[in-house]
Amino acid sequence: MTENPDFPPGDGPSSGISVSLTAGTLRAIRERVGKRGVSAYLEMAAQRQIERDNLDELLADFEKVNGPADPGAVADKRAKLTSSPPETGSAA
Repeated sequence: MTENPDFPPGDGPSSGISVSLTAGTLRAIRERVGKRGVSAYLEMAAQRQIERDNLDELLADFEKVNGPADPGAVADKRAKLTSSPPETGSAA
């Protein structure tokens, strides 16, 4: 089957491939989802990784234009998002 770039991650028909995993990783996945849930689990893991890669690219582009984020501002935003006080002694 040829790749179709019109389908975003998570859409389109399923296609079988061969994937090699270490025994420990495969065991851990099967313990979580059973033998029949491995493909769906790997699909979701791949989608999450693609999202993370896309965010990393966006952040790199942002930093290229604007410079690195201020660590103090990041700590303040994180505290607001997580409802916890910012860490004391954080570098500004």
